Amino acid sequence: MSSSRQVVITGCGAVCGSGLSPESIWDAVCQGRSAIKEIRSWDARRWPVRLAGEVTDVDNRTLVEDRKLHKSVLRTDLFGLYAAGAAIQRSGISAYRETLPADAVPLFNERSGVLAGSGGGNYKNQYEFFPLLTEAADDMERFGRELGTTVNPMWLLRILPNNVVCHVGIRHGFKGTNACITNQSVGGLMAVMEAAAAIVTSEADRAIAVGHDTPVEPETLFNYHRLGLISADAVRPFDQARSGTVFGEGAAAVMLETMDDAKARGATILGEVLGSGCTGEAGGVVELRADGDGLSRAIQNALRAAGISPDDVGMVVAHGNGVPNSDASEARALRRVFGDRLPPVTAFKWSVGHLIAAAGMLDLVLALYALRDGLVPGIATLNSLDPEFVPFPASPLPQQPRSGIALILCRGFGGMSVALLIRGFPSASSR
Repeated sequence: MSSSRQVVITGCGAVCGSGLSPESIWDAVCQGRSAIKEIRSWDARRWPVRLAGEVTDVDNRTLVEDRKLHKSVLRTDLFGLYAAGAAIQRSGISAYRETLPADAVPLFNERSGVLAGSGGGNYKNQYEFFPLLTEAADDMERFGRELGTTVNPMWLLRILPNNVVCHVGIRHGFKGTNACITNQSVGGLMAVMEAAAAIVTSEADRAIAVGHDTPVEPETLFNYHRLGLISADAVRPFDQARSGTVFGEGAAAVMLETMDDAKARGATILGEVLGSGCTGEAGGVVELRADGDGLSRAIQNALRAAGISPDDVGMVVAHGNGVPNSDASEARALRRVFGDRLPPVTAFKWSVGHLIAAAGMLDLVLALYALRDGLVPGIATLNSLDPEFVPFPASPLPQQPRSGIALILCRGFGGMSVALLIRGFPSASSR
């Protein structure tokens, strides 16, 4: 990042079907374990696709202790609050604030931001209207009369897409710059981009960035299936037998601050944000250019912002959602940028599912662990690489990164593409 205000990551948190911590999720990926199973949250036995990476057997109080909050926010918000709280706690920011003189705390809080990428509007938000709509039939006057006694009066507050931004600020006293980004799958990584930009431009000194989503619901699954995007058995990135993606749910978060502040307080530095790029293809809602133009431009913009060359990149965490045309155009985009010198490529949705707004953020957290350990995990479901991509450095077996820099890719509806470059710290030590 071309600024004296280097942006570093000092804490992370995550929750998904593979576990309640980055360590447990990382272990599942490295061991080749998948959280994708039969849906348990609703009866999907008669549905054409019945798999998801759900978070199961976890009490809401494990996610958020305050029981009052359970009634006023959605499940996706509980995940977001949990991941953000874990990242903040691990960073040591709150403990450090307690050591400051009392008159310095207000400014510290005012310089602390909160940014979130959320799913925005899941169909499930409307489900409690359905029984009354059925009973009232075409009598909308009756529907209107009985609405107040049938629908939860907290309905409006519960569905606000910025609940995580609001409640993270309240719980942790962060009063600075804030934003809620609802841009389908790229929302989480865009929250990181915006948070880093706020720090670079001195709009904030630190910020928590979080992505959260819970797309595992009947109508969302049905609509994605009708679009031909859902696999009936597994996510197989770049495999010749790939047939679509599978939903997952959860959240991930990272704590960002300036390098100077992190060093001054003796923080453990996990990584550094080097640069990012975001583009659109100006096509349709679900169309993708076959040549990967939008994604390749996002990568080039990120490289330019970071001031590095393609050869400096040590590994790629691909979007790798297993959708045939998406994987194909992603492979072409990487070839356009790297030519025959592609670094090792991996992807994580085969293990955790597609977390939509949280997908890119979880990929970022796992990339930090990959760089820490000097390990590019294999794609366990990659049985036979699509011949169209050969040679292409994706493998079911672990590989080694060629440098300590990772490129994380994320794509969304509307031809949106985000590329983020980070430098990892192998020893996770203070720098």
